Amino acid sequence: MSGHSKWSTIKRKKGAIDAKRGKLFTKLIKEISIAAREGGGEPEANPRLRLAITNAKGNNMPKDNIERAIKKATGTDADQYLETTYEGYASNGVAVFVECLTDNTNRTVSNVRAAFSKYGGNLGTNGSLEFIFGRKGVFSIELVDGMDEDEFTLEIIDGGAEDVTSEDGYLTVTCEMSDFGAVQKKLEELDIEAESAELQRIPNTLVTLDNEAFAKVMKLIDTLEDNDDVQKVFHNLDITEAQMELI
Repeated sequence: MSGHSKWSTIKRKKGAIDAKRGKLFTKLIKEISIAAREGGGEPEANPRLRLAITNAKGNNMPKDNIERAIKKATGTDADQYLETTYEGYASNGVAVFVECLTDNTNRTVSNVRAAFSKYGGNLGTNGSLEFIFGRKGVFSIELVDGMDEDEFTLEIIDGGAEDVTSEDGYLTVTCEMSDFGAVQKKLEELDIEAESAELQRIPNTLVTLDNEAFAKVMKLIDTLEDNDDVQKVFHNLDITEAQMELI
């Protein structure tokens, strides 16, 4: 399995676990809010909002929650969030890239730095991990009865995708960041709704650790992901199936 598809599989499986923690809806609502605030509340005219709604629906967020988030974000009392990123290394040289939406950057950077320090990591400067992560568009699509996988693969590659992999009843479609909109449009033409569609930071190299070292790095990642200001955490840790069971 290629590196980016393996990462996406790990992320999807861990995402299912994270959803049970009750944090996922909060992060999805934040993304809907900033998308609506910056580009307006009409999904047809706002690609980022359309994408945020797709991801919310893919995670079973009720329609009423989505509509309330859009209405609040486009009102006069909308929450004001800033987008910010942090880069650093966990213990054992694992690269960690953190994306945040926050209303208080001082609080956020303090909490992120404290998490890195507590678990033996170091917060670095922005751009320090540029050589490790590449940005790709990644779509996760559930295989349903009657779907011709080969035909779909030909269609979606013709629409701009660079790779399609299949595992555990899901197709992972990957594309260059510049082709994200084209692939999204092709899926709409095919009347296929992705369970998730996002720009991910895909590691070019993966780090394998023993279970003890793995557990320490995961404590950092879990602490970051549990922070309400943190939207996404990307890393280049190669998680085995056995280690996935430990999470």
